Amino acid sequence: MSVPIDTIIESQKSEETILAENNFYWREKDGIKVLISQLLEENGFVNGFSTRLGGVSPFPENSLNLAGFDEDSAENIFENRRRFLNVLDGNHKFTSVWQIHSDLVKVVKTQADIDNTEEKYDALTSNLENLLIGVKTADCVPVLVGDTLTGAYSAIHAGWRGTVESIVIKAINKMQENFGTRSENLVCAIGPAATCQSYEIGQDVIDAFAKNFPNSKHLFQPTKEGHALIDLHLANKEQLLSVGVQAENIDIAPFCTMERTDLFFSYRVEKRKFGKTGRLLSVIGKR
Repeated sequence: MSVPIDTIIESQKSEETILAENNFYWREKDGIKVLISQLLEENGFVNGFSTRLGGVSPFPENSLNLAGFDEDSAENIFENRRRFLNVLDGNHKFTSVWQIHSDLVKVVKTQADIDNTEEKYDALTSNLENLLIGVKTADCVPVLVGDTLTGAYSAIHAGWRGTVESIVIKAINKMQENFGTRSENLVCAIGPAATCQSYEIGQDVIDAFAKNFPNSKHLFQPTKEGHALIDLHLANKEQLLSVGVQAENIDIAPFCTMERTDLFFSYRVEKRKFGKTGRLLSVIGKR
């Protein structure tokens, strides 16, 4: 049976070509490799999605683990963060939160907000200069959002729980309430995550989506009784579209963390295999 020419051409494309077609590119420095959203960068936002390359953590070796103090030393994590942030432009402060798979969004307005990284949220939003806000993932979906008019920005951790609770919409609501954001002025990058070709979930997740999104059947590919593959990339894109973000202002990184453990940490793949996994960081701030 012959293979369609379009399929052959697609398989022969280089990674750089595929990234360029999706509006991303690699930035590399001192062995660290960071995925950059060109859309966010061109609109004035420093941003980066980390990889596992070039660090000091034993996951299994030379890994850039950026969180998870119960499975790695603080010295390793802080050195890895220094290396990661050094790849990005400027001399920014950095802050994050204690993620709990919720729909809660922290508004960062003061130095006290920056300093307190133990509060329990799963997204952050700010308009401060010289600051990077970030979320940690290892299969869940990172979403970075920038307001081209006001300069406000958000970083969102959207696992299936956060997605089913519409955390990206709630982050945009916080931007509207606090910074006067309008959806038509937003640019968004959805980062590497477990995607629909690999991410199998059970009936509990299917039921949760059916309850909150009655028209969500297209997000699932059934595998066996009570199980399906879910496309969280698409689910989050559709939520952005539903609140008025323009389709041309949403880019999706063409990577599955479960399939590319050479580049990214994957909780689903590595926790079962090694008993632990590292964490990636996705960050955004003003240029």
